[in-house]
Amino acid sequence: MKGVSVVIDESGDYLDLTLEPEHFEQELQTSSLLEYIAQGEFAQLYLSKSTVKSACDNANHYFKTGDHTIVTERIGERRHAEVDFRIAEDGMSAVMSLTAPYGGKLPTVKMVISLAARNNISRGLSSKRIKALLTQARQGAPGEVFESLIAKGLPPRNGKNSRFIPLVPNALERVLRPQTSGGDRVDMRNLGEVICVKIHTEVLRRAEPTLGRKGFTVSGTVLEANSGKQVEFKTGSGTVVSDRDPNLLVAAISGMPKFKDQTMNIEDTFICSGVNVGTGHVNYDGAVLVNGDVTEKMVIKATGDVTVNGFVESAHIESGGDIIITEGAMGKVNEDSTDFSCHLTAAGSIHVQHGQGIDIQCAGNITVGRQLAYSRLRCGGSVTVGQIDNPQGNLFACEIVSQSKVIAGTLGAVSGSTLKVDFSPGFNLLLERKDSLDELLKQLRENNLRHQEKLKIIKSKLVPEELRPKVEEAKELLKNESALLNWIEMKAEEMKQAKEVYLNDVQLVANKRLYPGVSVKLNNRNWRSEREYDRSKVVYEAHQWQFKPTV
Repeated sequence: MKGVSVVIDESGDYLDLTLEPEHFEQELQTSSLLEYIAQGEFAQLYLSKSTVKSACDNANHYFKTGDHTIVTERIGERRHAEVDFRIAEDGMSAVMSLTAPYGGKLPTVKMVISLAARNNISRGLSSKRIKALLTQARQGAPGEVFESLIAKGLPPRNGKNSRFIPLVPNALERVLRPQTSGGDRVDMRNLGEVICVKIHTEVLRRAEPTLGRKGFTVSGTVLEANSGKQVEFKTGSGTVVSDRDPNLLVAAISGMPKFKDQTMNIEDTFICSGVNVGTGHVNYDGAVLVNGDVTEKMVIKATGDVTVNGFVESAHIESGGDIIITEGAMGKVNEDSTDFSCHLTAAGSIHVQHGQGIDIQCAGNITVGRQLAYSRLRCGGSVTVGQIDNPQGNLFACEIVSQSKVIAGTLGAVSGSTLKVDFSPGFNLLLERKDSLDELLKQLRENNLRHQEKLKIIKSKLVPEELRPKVEEAKELLKNESALLNWIEMKAEEMKQAKEVYLNDVQLVANKRLYPGVSVKLNNRNWRSEREYDRSKVVYEAHQWQFKPTV
């Protein structure tokens, strides 16, 4: 451009503009001049547009007035990359902000680490993240700003409290994990020896609490960790602390071990070779172990677990713990499926290897080894037919009320016999509790707000000396009421989450086949299988039952 000269000064860092109005052919446009500079060797340098405009305006004025005064301005410079650091308030992270250079230099990783140290960032630095940020800036436009987390502190890890490690398995755990019989095959008949411990047997070990691990901030401040606490044994019935090892619990009596809620109990065990007309009914305060069959019309009632290493036929068994039948159970049922001759009722879970014509009720889970048919089930947990890790058993012609998933290899039968699953009762009970809690919470909130307003009015008044103790008492009551309100709000949130968990858990899963005649219900939402499907599941989503093939 005539009358325009743009040069780098002797230091090589600054850009100077010289305008000679006497050589202008016409008035100089600022935009044209900026475009001219940007296309040259100075495109990467920092340019002050306001200075360029001011120089243009002055030169144009001289051009119009015929003045030959030369305009000289320093309009740009070479700028190196700018580095800035921000440390989070908690000191557990640091962010680096990097402005791409204007024709200048980028720092090296080593230089950034040194700069970070001067800014009180000395620990948890990631050279890899710094290098990636520098690469971004190198490829970016001049003046572009890049940010990245480059340092992270290490939060302290508190020590763990004492843990309790059972040294003998519960009977139900033993049944659900059959022993291997050479190679990788699993023998479903080989369930190991019956767990019935002798006196002085070691049954529970207490692992020592751990010290935890110290942490640090990005500034290098050490964060102390809290050590775990020594938890005392919850000495259950039939157990004592060992004389030679305070971290060991041993059996005080011979019986069946049961580890539940971090407590080991040794249940006094009644052992017999069978229950029949020769032995009579069994009513025992403790666990019952039957090494044989339970015959027709016999009754077993126990406060502990009931384990039958045999077959149960049209009998009545009640347990205050789990019921475990290692072979099968069978009973008769009338045409209306209202009267069953075989009843199993447990406060815990129930396991049957196979069954037909059984009325099962329990608070826990129901597990079946191979097949279950023509039965009525009501449980507070899930129903699984087949091995726990890969259920492939058959479930058909049953009525089920469950509070968690129903899973088997085959659901229903080729004949189209009905399999009804109802998840409503557990959900309705949960809703009833949630509604009651929400109503209580609403009332408490209103009361608490009203009490706060009343106390605020009292505080604004001049209270006589003799009434001040009453005011202090009211303050304490309000404090307690607020604490109760917070606790109820926390429980209401837990109940809301429990509702969501329930809806996520209720589902039918068929690992091999789903036949016609299978129906599922949640209040007024129903789904019924009208044809045969391969591997699939039925889940509750968006207030509807949804069928999903398993890929």
